[in-house]
Amino acid sequence: MQEFREWGHKLIDWVADYLDSPETHPVLSRLQPNDIIKALPTQGPEQGEPMERIFADFERVILPGITHWNHPNFLAYFANSSSPPAILAELLAAALNANGFLWKVSPAVTELEAVTLGWLRDWFGLPADWFGLILDTASTSTLHALAAARVMVAPETRDDGAPQGLIVYCSDQAHSSVEKGAMSLGFGRKQVRLIPSDSEFRMIPEALAAAIAKDRAASLKPCCVVATVGSTSTTSIDPVQAIADITERENIWLHIDAAYAGSAAIVPEYRWLLDGCERADSLVFNPHKWLMVPVDCSVFYCRNKAVLRQAFSLIPEYLETSDTGVNLMDYGMPLGRRFRALKLWFVLRYYGHAGLAQIIREQIAMTRTLQDLIAADPRFEICAPGGLSVVCFRLRDTDETNRRLLESINAAGEFFISHTVLNGRYVLRIAVGNMKTSAETLKSLWEAIRLFESLVVKD
Repeated sequence: MQEFREWGHKLIDWVADYLDSPETHPVLSRLQPNDIIKALPTQGPEQGEPMERIFADFERVILPGITHWNHPNFLAYFANSSSPPAILAELLAAALNANGFLWKVSPAVTELEAVTLGWLRDWFGLPADWFGLILDTASTSTLHALAAARVMVAPETRDDGAPQGLIVYCSDQAHSSVEKGAMSLGFGRKQVRLIPSDSEFRMIPEALAAAIAKDRAASLKPCCVVATVGSTSTTSIDPVQAIADITERENIWLHIDAAYAGSAAIVPEYRWLLDGCERADSLVFNPHKWLMVPVDCSVFYCRNKAVLRQAFSLIPEYLETSDTGVNLMDYGMPLGRRFRALKLWFVLRYYGHAGLAQIIREQIAMTRTLQDLIAADPRFEICAPGGLSVVCFRLRDTDETNRRLLESINAAGEFFISHTVLNGRYVLRIAVGNMKTSAETLKSLWEAIRLFESLVVKD
């Protein structure tokens, strides 16, 4: 254990230095495919190796292959943070090595999960009787929602498999996980209806109602509607109240994908983001996107605990127990369950409701300032309304010019931004979510954008 103590201190010091100045690393890895494979032996060591050699190879081989999500200039996809309290909690979780599939095998895993998700329900203003689970990603959470919806509409699914003709509905802006979940559960992609969106990229309720009516007329079974609160490309927010009117009338499961934007509802003045969501049957949001919790941590809430249990519970003899505690294995696909609640608990306690709200509030404010700067420049146009911490914009030029602008910014190595396609046009996309990103960071990014714009347009 002496070696463990020594290396524990060294690694904590290394992590502290890294978190203090991640900008000393290039934000985007510059390796080529297979560089790491070529740099490492093709066969594992026959005998154990000293930590000095292992860590030296970590710094020499592995670190150059990392794109640094903790970098303040990481502004692609949905930028996020791995905060110090969460990292310490991950250390403890790894040491405890708890596996919470049954209550009795580690009561703290189950009960701390219930406590932390209860706090979040309260902070978000969601119904107090909703049942919550922590899963790995929103894709898994949405799959669980689809599975529950399938059993609600067709209970025979549990034993007979998915019947033909079960239909899932989502916006044409919805995350690909909806279609992927339908593929995985036997609905099939052809049974997913992509409902048109309006000029602000929100699902059109009238189009949803018409699609449901058409399917019923064809003797199909509408099963689930997935509404998005904060779409991946633009952070658009579907009209949940109007959609809920339809799903309640039609007796269809309503799932809310709030993976990104849900966290913003922790800010009192952004609580409206979840208006109408209390009428849903299930909801997902990811603390690992915007609540300073490292990957992976996705929170899934479900109104009807019994339906979720019907979808997933299967108890072999060797897992039978007479304990009265909740056995989380009965409510989801995974059997093994990491102690994810510990890092969430550390973060919620360390920053508190007010502290987390202030971080998100400031990030939204600085993003709006950047969007205003871009909008004021006649060379550029804003391509989506925005309103949270994402800016979608493009040069008033060709798609190819915009593509070269993005590639030039990222190739320079100082910043990393991403893109999307809106209305058939190539659009640049900036996402603020890292707690070390500052107004000064975004000012420097805007200067870089203008510099590279002048270069690519001249070319």
